[in-house]
Amino acid sequence: MKNIEVESRGPLSKEKFLELDKIFREKGKFKESKNRILITYSIFLPGQGIDNRTKDIRLRVTNGMPEIIVKIGRWGASESRKEISIFAHKGDFDSLVEAFGVMGFEKGMLCVRNTEVYEYKDVEFSLVEVPNHSYYFEAEKLLDANQDREIAKQEIAEACEELKLDVFDDKSFFAYIRKLNKEVNEVFEFKNYTKNYFKNRFNL
Repeated sequence: MKNIEVESRGPLSKEKFLELDKIFREKGKFKESKNRILITYSIFLPGQGIDNRTKDIRLRVTNGMPEIIVKIGRWGASESRKEISIFAHKGDFDSLVEAFGVMGFEKGMLCVRNTEVYEYKDVEFSLVEVPNHSYYFEAEKLLDANQDREIAKQEIAEACEELKLDVFDDKSFFAYIRKLNKEVNEVFEFKNYTKNYFKNRFNL
């Protein structure tokens, strides 16, 4: 089962975003467009936060499909983590938020992302738009437990170098996350939740 994500991220200007989109459409393989809303709870969990996170607990909905996501492993600009994904039924996102709130996940960071996903030279590239703010990319290979993560990291690095992409280091990545949290992401507090809030706000 392929559930190990080997991934690197980096910043994009709007011009570079459009340039990559053109390159991937011509020389790669288009996979999908993603309209995603997510709540990440780990930033507010004891011992987690941003810099020292080793587990990610999220709720997200992608193109209308809600999902529970748990990622295990050190979070950073370049990482190798195990992902556990559990899908719910369409229309169930508000129910998931309520269930998580009752279980004690009462505060999270609400994020909105629009993404174009391509495969290019055996690497999955996601071109991510943070609406009304900025752009970045994610370069990823999905492995099973027996595959060599270092080889995957090298293949990602080579693809990024060929495309003349800057890759975040941890310091710059965490600074970018803090900037997003301050300027565009929203703090979600379950105590302020009203029934069908996400359905009504985002038409989920």
